[in-house]
Amino acid sequence: MENEKVLHVVMFPFFAFGHISPFAQLANKLSSHGVKVSFFTASGNASRLRSMLNSAPTTTHIDIVPLTLPHVEGLPPGSESTAELTPVTAELLKVALDLMQPQIKTLLSHLKPHFVLFDFAQEWLPKMADELGIKTVFYSVFVALSTAFLTCPARVTEPKKYPTLEDMKKPPLGFPHTSITSVKTFEAQDFLYIFKSFNNRPTVYDRVLSGLKGCSAILAKTCSQMEGPYIEYVKSQFKKPVLLVGPVVPDPPSGKLEEKWDAWLNKFEAGTVIYCSFGSETFLKDDQIKELALGLEQTGLPFFLVLNFPANVDASAELNRGLPEGFRERVKEKGVIHSGWVQQQHILAHTSVGCYVCHAGFSSVIEAFMNDCQVVMLPQKGDQLLNAKLVSGDMKAGVEVNRRDEDGYFSKDDIEEAVEKVMVEKVIRENQKKWKEFLLNKDTHSKFVEDLVHDMMAMAKLSTT
Repeated sequence: MENEKVLHVVMFPFFAFGHISPFAQLANKLSSHGVKVSFFTASGNASRLRSMLNSAPTTTHIDIVPLTLPHVEGLPPGSESTAELTPVTAELLKVALDLMQPQIKTLLSHLKPHFVLFDFAQEWLPKMADELGIKTVFYSVFVALSTAFLTCPARVTEPKKYPTLEDMKKPPLGFPHTSITSVKTFEAQDFLYIFKSFNNRPTVYDRVLSGLKGCSAILAKTCSQMEGPYIEYVKSQFKKPVLLVGPVVPDPPSGKLEEKWDAWLNKFEAGTVIYCSFGSETFLKDDQIKELALGLEQTGLPFFLVLNFPANVDASAELNRGLPEGFRERVKEKGVIHSGWVQQQHILAHTSVGCYVCHAGFSSVIEAFMNDCQVVMLPQKGDQLLNAKLVSGDMKAGVEVNRRDEDGYFSKDDIEEAVEKVMVEKVIRENQKKWKEFLLNKDTHSKFVEDLVHDMMAMAKLSTT
């Protein structure tokens, strides 16, 4: 009978680590609050996922449930996440996902969870789960602003009549009055991707909208302190419960920073080093690398530049082509240029690091806030473009690099100006400090998860006493 009182959820993110990671962070939080978690992922992702999950024994546990990807023409065998694929072949993962419905139905019938927390691409899941008597929660790994601006019903006012480029520059009807009143041409062009169909499959917009409309509740990785107006707008658009789990603050990193990086960073005064990285799946073009590198050099500050490239590319050859001639020699005393994985959380926590230039992935922004790092944002695609506006506009806690309207071009001077502004502007530094205090308040973030578990227990009609 005791098991009848344990909340059991299935976590089912899309096969991209930008989605798997926030689902894993949430799984850890839920597990530590007594929730049993079954985590669905392609078998090839299981070992990397296991390293993200709590290893310490808890009152409940997290089970990884490996999935078998069906054969899809054009999808290389063994490629089970977007990390190993080009943007074009990555679209085939959605085809594979759609073909997995019988497999998922069998697993859910066997596991009988109270909830399935699912992602943007599985719009067929609410109907399937409903037939099995299982509730569904659409877990958005993006800020509420993304849902409010891009994927709410008001964005498409007539059936099958998708917005134009000019439409996408403006917020949808009824959008709240905030600092975000329009976006640039190159940003609107990027947003049009969600209205494109690949392989005769539903568009991202159609998948998201169907999932949001069909689910029992929406779960957002945010809080009213950061995004109150957008959360209220999403509630008004979908007229169903919108649960909040807060920004899901990462646990402090274990172990120590690698000795060679610690020794290098120790050479510089507190708060003077710029750390620059764009994550593992955001790649800059050669001309962007050149202007970024020259901009960092122009600041006169020491910097640690991490540049990554697609899996099938020779990183050293790309670096040599992208970096300006003679650059390495000029900056050898105060510049590190690195490709590959580094201990990012440890580096950001080092006392000498005072500025983080990043792609505005929201997890990266949160990591910066939690340390004494000012944020300079150079977003490249999708939700990153809106994250940067939220942080620089509404929150006034960072600076977005100035870009040309039509194509997003930026120069070395734009990089230098953004870094200089964020390092000296008092209001930004005060706001960064305020958000740091908020994010480091363990009681606040534990309460977010407690409230979420309480709400889900009530929806599942489980005793909360």
